[in-house]
Amino acid sequence: MFADAQKMLKKIIDEKWLTARAVIGFWPANSVDDDILIYGDKARKFPIQTLHTLRQQMARDAGRPNLALSDFIAPVGTTDYIGGFAVTAGIGEEPHIKAFQAAKDDYSAILLSALADRLAEAFAERLHEKVRKEYWGYAAGETLANDELIAEKYQGIRPAPGYPPAGAQREGNALQALGCGRQDRRQAHRKLCHVAGLVGLGLLLRPSESRYFGVGKIERDQVEDYARRKGWDVATAERWLAPLLNYNPRAASAA
Repeated sequence: MFADAQKMLKKIIDEKWLTARAVIGFWPANSVDDDILIYGDKARKFPIQTLHTLRQQMARDAGRPNLALSDFIAPVGTTDYIGGFAVTAGIGEEPHIKAFQAAKDDYSAILLSALADRLAEAFAERLHEKVRKEYWGYAAGETLANDELIAEKYQGIRPAPGYPPAGAQREGNALQALGCGRQDRRQAHRKLCHVAGLVGLGLLLRPSESRYFGVGKIERDQVEDYARRKGWDVATAERWLAPLLNYNPRAASAA
C-alpha cells in the first residue's frame, strides 16, 4: 500500500491532479465565561459572532482546572484576537475518483481520497506554521525540527468545529458566518465564505498555555447552560451533544 501511495502521489504531482487552497482571517475577540465573542470592529463594541464552548466537568486533582477553549481568549476589557482558517487539497479530486470507479478500481479511488485527505492535513500544518511565523507572527523566531512539529511543540492550537471543547459541530456555522455575513465584506472574508463551502474549518488560538484537551462527559446542568447560550431548547442541545452526555436524556425528562 505504501508503494502504491508513493506511485500515485508522484502522478498527482507530475500530472497536477489536485489543487490546494486555503484562506485565513483574524478578528478581535474576548471571552465571557464559556463563550468567545468575535468583533467586527477594533473598538470591540459590536460582536458579529459568538462561539459557544464546553467546559470539562470531570473531577480533577487539586490545582488542575476544568478547561474550556474560552479560557485561552482574554476576557472583555483586554486586547486579544482569534483566527479562523479553511483549507483543502482536494480540488480536482472528483473526476479522477469517478474515472477509477467507472473502471471498477475502487482501491485506487479510495487511495486517492486518502491521499487528498492527508495532503489537506499537511497543508493545514504548513498554513499553521506560516500563521505563527508570518501572518500573525507571534512566534516569528520559531525553529522547530520536523519531529518537533509532529509532536506539536509549537505555540498555539487549531481546534476544528466538532472538536468537543468547541461545542456542537454547528459552531462551524458561526465560523463560516464570519466570512459570509454582511458585517464585513473584505476580500479575505468573502474567500472564507467561498472556501468554507468546500472544506472544513478551524480556529486559531495563540496563547502559549493553550493546548488540546478532552471534555469528557458532561451533566445536564452544562447542557442546559449550553442550550440557553445557543438559544436552543434542551432537547435540541441533547441531540447535538449526545456523545458527551453523562446521563440518559429520556430518564432525565421522565424525572
